[in-house]
Amino acid sequence: MRRILILKLLYLPLFIGLFLTMNCTGFGEDQTAKEILKEHIEWLASDEREGRLAGTLDEAESANYIADTFFAYGLGPAGDERTFLQHFVLSGPMADMMESENVISRNVIGEVTGTRYPDRTLIIGAHYDGQGLGGPVSMDHDSAPVIHPSADDNASGTAGLLYLANYYSQNPAEHSITFIAFSGEELGLLGSRHFVETLETPRDSIIAMINLDMIGRLSEGNLTLFGTGTSNIWEDIMEKVPTDTLIVNTVPSGAGSSDHASFYNAGIPALHYFSGTHEDYHRASDTPELINYEGMEWILNHLIGVVYELGLIEISDIEFFESSSQHTGVMSGEHVTLGVMPDYGFSGDGFRIVNVRAGQPAELAGLISGDIIIQMGEQPIADIYSYMEALTTFKEGDETVIIVNRNGSELELSVRF
Repeated sequence: MRRILILKLLYLPLFIGLFLTMNCTGFGEDQTAKEILKEHIEWLASDEREGRLAGTLDEAESANYIADTFFAYGLGPAGDERTFLQHFVLSGPMADMMESENVISRNVIGEVTGTRYPDRTLIIGAHYDGQGLGGPVSMDHDSAPVIHPSADDNASGTAGLLYLANYYSQNPAEHSITFIAFSGEELGLLGSRHFVETLETPRDSIIAMINLDMIGRLSEGNLTLFGTGTSNIWEDIMEKVPTDTLIVNTVPSGAGSSDHASFYNAGIPALHYFSGTHEDYHRASDTPELINYEGMEWILNHLIGVVYELGLIEISDIEFFESSSQHTGVMSGEHVTLGVMPDYGFSGDGFRIVNVRAGQPAELAGLISGDIIIQMGEQPIADIYSYMEALTTFKEGDETVIIVNRNGSELELSVRF
């Protein structure tokens, strides 16, 4: 049975076990990067955490682990009342579907002060909540409850965040860095939205936001960076940072279904590091033994290079660019859905599907994994964002024709939302 915190609209101060040491939280002096990342991921994605669904005791325990680790690494607390925790209330359609409506959740926030520009702030974030025991948030939503370890999504990004927190606590950047482990991402970016809505830091002192979400399954060196069109600085920085064995694919848009979008929507330049989709996404098979730790290290080294280049730029020279449509609600359950998993790294024409959920409109219409949607109704589909835009024009019960490219041939399929 899912363990939901029955603390509706109440403030819950959580005990932080400050007795944890550097060694027991995963940064012994003789540990390699792989050992550090592996220790954090295996703790977060263990069966004992039961998938870390926002609003559960398992999520609260994970928040304490991250807070304890921040403390052990020497970060300063930047949450509520001089703690590492920032509390908020879960709400919205996904929270309601997951039986978490009006339940307390929490972000975990620490900071490292800059050596030269302490009043300038870079935000680095990753969500630590997972899919719990499945249900509506799972790709196998009709299956019996089973632990979704959520190793790549997103224990990998959280482990990367902790790795960077320790690195910069020992090697401070010229500007300050705020490290945030968000909760409620799986229920509609709730933690990052709350952080942005209550942000007290002056906007003109924020350099940018960098998001780590699903960085654990790098394949053939292919890394996707979303948000390169959200500022005038990113293209130049990408030319300067060594890629080593990485093949860096850039996507200009800052919109999307991860926490960077909350900052982009608030007018803050944002980047999202992403190692690609896979068949284990939002399934019980997203387990630690499938993580590519060497690939994670390459990704984090690239990010460290980006942070270095940011320290060389005058903040007054940084401009925010609106890079795409603001219509992102379809990815968080506010509109109709086909019930498909997109290939976020696909760079061709159209919207490529990597997974089709059982019993959803796409499956009932005959769409399959690998199909590329090129038209929906009268609207051509050029990419994921025009797909999202097209969905906003439909309501439940509507019927339309979808044209897909399947293995080089075009097919017309009738779909009912």
